[in-house]
Amino acid sequence: MAYIDQQRDAFVSATFGLTEEQIRLTPTAGTLSLGGLVKHVTTCERGWTERMAAAPSAPTPPDTSVEEQAQSWGDDFRVTDDDTLESLLAALVAQGEVTREVLRHADLGAAVPVPRDAPWFPKDVEAWSVRWVAMHLVEELARHAGHADIIRESIDGATMYELVAAREGWPETPWLKPWRPAAELTV
Repeated sequence: MAYIDQQRDAFVSATFGLTEEQIRLTPTAGTLSLGGLVKHVTTCERGWTERMAAAPSAPTPPDTSVEEQAQSWGDDFRVTDDDTLESLLAALVAQGEVTREVLRHADLGAAVPVPRDAPWFPKDVEAWSVRWVAMHLVEELARHAGHADIIRESIDGATMYELVAAREGWPETPWLKPWRPAAELTV
C-alpha cells in the first residue's frame, strides 16, 4: 500500500502551488495537463479498486456500453470548467482512502476476472490476482507521475524534490532549496 500511496502523493506534489490556469496547461508536445493526469489516475484507480473489491466476482457493470466507454475514453484526461485543483485532488485523496480500505481487507490471492467484452483487456488471460492488480496500480500511477514531473518542470522548472520540500516544510540546505513561486524569487 505504501508504494501506491507514494505514487499517488506525487500528483499532490506535482500540482503544489499551481493556479487553476496552470493545471490546464499542456506545455509539452503531447496533450496532457496536470489536472487531466490527476483526473485520469483517479478514474483509473477507482476502476481497478472496484475490481479488487468485487473479487472473485466481477464488479457491477457500468451503465454504458463498451462502445460508449471507448468513445468517452479520453474524457477522464480533460479538465472541465467545473473541475478545480481542489476538487481534483480531493477526489484523488478520497479514492486513495477507498483503495487502502479495500487492500487492507483483500485476499491478495483472490482472482480478479478479466472483462471479456472490453477490447482493451487481454483475451488470453482469465483473471489476475488482487496482488497483481495492486502492483499494476503502482505501475500505472508511477508512469503517470513521471508524466506529471515532466509537465510540471515544463510549466515553471520545478522538480519533485524541491516541491516535496516546500509542501512538507523542509529547511533549505546547501543541496536542496524548497520550491517558491517565481514572484517570491524576484523580491
